[in-house]
Amino acid sequence: MRRSFLLLWVAVTAVATHAATAQLGFGQNNQPNQQAQSPLTTPTLSPGVVFLMELEGRFNQAVEKGGGKAFASWFADDAVILNNGRAATFGKLAIGEQATWDPKDYQLTWQPQGAQMGPSGDMGFTWGHYEGHSKDKNGQPIVVEGRYITIWKKINGEWKVAMDASANDAPIAGECCALPKPGNAK
Repeated sequence: MRRSFLLLWVAVTAVATHAATAQLGFGQNNQPNQQAQSPLTTPTLSPGVVFLMELEGRFNQAVEKGGGKAFASWFADDAVILNNGRAATFGKLAIGEQATWDPKDYQLTWQPQGAQMGPSGDMGFTWGHYEGHSKDKNGQPIVVEGRYITIWKKINGEWKVAMDASANDAPIAGECCALPKPGNAK
């Protein structure tokens, strides 16, 4: 069962990443090219895609106002969260235990950049870019940015998050991992 779920997740993530990269025109440094278009302004979107994009927007607005408690309220009972460098979180209760931030201390926002609705109309996914804003112990701003994918499913007529996965953006080329130059070694 877990292996099937993992294979499904890998396939969905690969498709979403390929589609997002192709649709949004990301360059080699993971930054959007100038000619990238917003899916919301593309007139050929299906009603299912538009619905998922609007649903994702409502999710974002609720979390901006309500913080972690609002975040956890959108998840299905059997939901899964996958994040950078952390173990998977299984279930709405565990998600709620971890999502305890106050929007005054931590502000999580995101912008959907694309979506796909499944053929049966009861499951789909969105992807996009997120930002987390907080302050360190000295009051200095901390900003974390990355990409996410949210898998949605309709349960008893209500849309819930089945899985949320995110990964921090890679550093911009030249800002990470430079080797010391001869004579400047520490």
